[in-house]
Amino acid sequence: MSEAGTAKPSNTPASFAIKDCALVALATGKKVTLLREFRRELQDIDAASIYHHFWGGLLQPRFEEREYNNDFAAWMQHGIHDAALAERLAVLDPTRATDLEALRCEVLEQIDIRLEEVEYLSWSRASQPFVFICSQIVVFDTGRRLQRPQELAKIVSQLSTSSIFYHFIDARRRTEHGHDDFSDWLTLFGEQYGPLKQALQAVDPYFGSLSELRRQLISLLQSHFPEVHA
Repeated sequence: MSEAGTAKPSNTPASFAIKDCALVALATGKKVTLLREFRRELQDIDAASIYHHFWGGLLQPRFEEREYNNDFAAWMQHGIHDAALAERLAVLDPTRATDLEALRCEVLEQIDIRLEEVEYLSWSRASQPFVFICSQIVVFDTGRRLQRPQELAKIVSQLSTSSIFYHFIDARRRTEHGHDDFSDWLTLFGEQYGPLKQALQAVDPYFGSLSELRRQLISLLQSHFPEVHA
């Protein structure tokens, strides 16, 4: 996330390296048409597939708003044609789960509850299969470096949505405490940026588009650094 400047004193906070990314979809070879088959595969599928089906859609170009925030919920509606299960999975927020394994358990629990409620879902075949996909993140260094927090307020509007994804969403599975890269970097500058750090960590990036998330961050950073845009 951050890089130390070679010519700086040792007590100077490290610079922030602006990165960009892309998600490369990888086939798993797993395809199902029954809800029980889906449950069985989900129980053992690589966690990277769960990550892809919850988060990957944010980076896919689209001309209209997503009906469901994750692929699992979308398939329950359009493949299994069970609106109740689709809605239950749609409201699951991966940012609230401690990790991908906890998220897996939440999805499995909702499926089990629904299978107990409606017997025909055990044998009803979907009108379209669900294909499990994994993804691998490819990271690019843009070469841009920030030295002070105020510079973040200046540059955030220029960041691509995929850069926002990398630093604000993907960072949560990379950083030690599950925080975004921006708030982690602010920690290096002391307690004066504590309120801004808390405000950043309070932003839920899941229910909305990356463009909407970027607008939230712009508003938040500008309110903390009004002098930058005066």
